[in-house]
Amino acid sequence: MDPVNLGHHIHHRYDSELESLRNRVVSMGGLAERQISDALTALRDQNLELAEYVIRTDHRINAQEVNIDEDCTYVLARRQPAAGDLRMVMAIIKTITDIERIGDESEKIAHTATRLSTTSTPDLDKLMQQVDAMGLMVRNSLREALDAFVRMDVQSAVATALRDEDIDRHYVNLLKEITEQIKEFPQDTEDFQSLVWVARSLERIGDHSRNICEYVIYLVKGKDVRHTSIDELEQAAGV
Repeated sequence: MDPVNLGHHIHHRYDSELESLRNRVVSMGGLAERQISDALTALRDQNLELAEYVIRTDHRINAQEVNIDEDCTYVLARRQPAAGDLRMVMAIIKTITDIERIGDESEKIAHTATRLSTTSTPDLDKLMQQVDAMGLMVRNSLREALDAFVRMDVQSAVATALRDEDIDRHYVNLLKEITEQIKEFPQDTEDFQSLVWVARSLERIGDHSRNICEYVIYLVKGKDVRHTSIDELEQAAGV
C-alpha cells in the first residue's frame, strides 16, 4: 500500500473508532434511561421482582463504562488526538462517568422500591404521582442531553441545561409536600423518608444530565462551563 493510501486508511479507521465510541456512549445512556424507568415502575407498582432486576443488572452499565474508558485510553495513547478530537475523547470519558453515576442512582431507587414493596401506607399514592412526574422530567433531560451530544448541538445542550432548574424546583416542592405528610402522618415517617431519598436521586440524575450538556459545549466551543451560572453558560456557548 502506497503512503497516500496508507494514510487514508489509518485516518478512516481512526474516524470509525471515534464514531464507535460515540455510539457506545449513546447505547450506555439508553440503558441508564431504561434503568431509571424500571426503578420508578418498581417503586410505583411495588414490584419487588423488577426492583431486584434493576439492582442485579446495574453491573451492565459499570462494565460499559470500563470498556469505553479502556478504548478511550487506547485512542489517547496510540492516536495522540489533538484539538477537537482530543476534546471528543475527553468529553466521552467525562460523559460515561456521569452515566455510570446515573445508573448508581437508579440502583438506589430500586433498593428503596424493595423496602417499600410491602408497605401499606395509603398516603404515598399522591406523592408517588409527583415522583413519577419528576422521573419523567429527568428521563427526558437525559435523552435530550444524549441527543445533543450525538449531534454536537450547542443550542440543544443549553436548552436542556436550562431545564435542570425546573427539575430543581420540582424537587424543592416535592420535599415540602413530603414534609407536610410527615407532620400529618408521623407514624409513616420512615416510608415518607424513603421517598425523600428517591427525590434526591432523581435530582442528582438531573445534575448529571446537565453535566453532559456542559461537556457538549466544551466539545464544540472548547470552553469549560462547569460550575457556572446559566447566564455565563449561555454566554460561553454563544446562544
